[in-house]
Amino acid sequence: MGGSRGGRKGDIWPSEHHSFRDRRTGARIHRVTGHDSISHPTYFLQCSFSLDQSRLLFTGYRTGTAQLYDAEFPDGPIRQLTDGDPVHPFSPLIAPDGAVLFVRGGAVWRLEPEGLGESLIADGGGQLGECSLSPCGEWFVAACKRPSGWGLLVGTLDGSRTRFLDFPRTVIHPQFNPVSSDWIEFAADPAPRMHRVRRDGSGLECLYLHGDDEFVVHETFLGKSEDLVFSVWPVALRRLHWRTRRISTISEFNAWHITPDRAGGRVLCDTVHPDIGLQLVDVATGGRTTVCQSLASSQGTQWRKSRYALAEDWERARRAQDRNRSLSWMEMAGDTVYGPQWTHPHPSFSRDESMVVFASDRSGCTQVYVAEIP
Repeated sequence: MGGSRGGRKGDIWPSEHHSFRDRRTGARIHRVTGHDSISHPTYFLQCSFSLDQSRLLFTGYRTGTAQLYDAEFPDGPIRQLTDGDPVHPFSPLIAPDGAVLFVRGGAVWRLEPEGLGESLIADGGGQLGECSLSPCGEWFVAACKRPSGWGLLVGTLDGSRTRFLDFPRTVIHPQFNPVSSDWIEFAADPAPRMHRVRRDGSGLECLYLHGDDEFVVHETFLGKSEDLVFSVWPVALRRLHWRTRRISTISEFNAWHITPDRAGGRVLCDTVHPDIGLQLVDVATGGRTTVCQSLASSQGTQWRKSRYALAEDWERARRAQDRNRSLSWMEMAGDTVYGPQWTHPHPSFSRDESMVVFASDRSGCTQVYVAEIP
């Protein structure tokens, strides 16, 4: 049903592809979506491309709620993958076997990309954030907020085992150590941010003790190494040694959301205040090259500051969320602390690392873009 707006699983939309050249760098950019509703790629810690790089996974609101879609890349039709209750818009990831894992209704689900069949993996008993997979491919971890408090939901992908690890503060962005399935790194709020814990709940410790005046954000593992890279907003891109905890500076600039390549030799990031475009950073030298302009609005008041959100900031955000109960826990109204996530570029690499996927509302409505690295 080409052009269908019925919003059913399996519905097909014709290609919305358009390509052009970036005015600053000359990079070829593909606009993959063009519907008059929000569309954005998977979260920047995951790759949006299918394993064979023939399709691009994204979240769209074209039927009124957050659902999953994929598009034949670069200029093929768009297919609706889910329907019914909305999905967590930034939760999907593509597993090593090609299946799509996502969060819906406080539970982790598995979607088969061919027949579009769905199966329940685990119910978190609360509100879940995005998942991360262990390097062995057996385990998942997700931030979880239960009535009793925050923590991590850890389980096997076959659903046979789950465990809840308590933590006394807000937990976001847990990630398995890419070298060991025994260790999980996660972020906490308020500061200090970076922590680690073993999968069985033992060994909990803070990796870097700092206060609210040092705005540490968006830490992730440096490729397949155990070292972490993180942004000290808006000062520098830095590296933390997993074992010694020694911190070194890679490059001094306003690196925002960051994604290393698999080898750990380059870090891709967006920028804001000022927006100097999507940057590729050489880890060894700190040198930078511009991929393209994002021209995203990058909303959120906190990014105009160089400190963490304090109690008064979050109270203002809470009141805004109370007025917008349909928003997910990651997506706050534009007049509050971190802003609606879909207005942020969140760049990530393609599978072969020759392209960059990002979101931009340059046209007035967020769409999915792919830039070929010059």
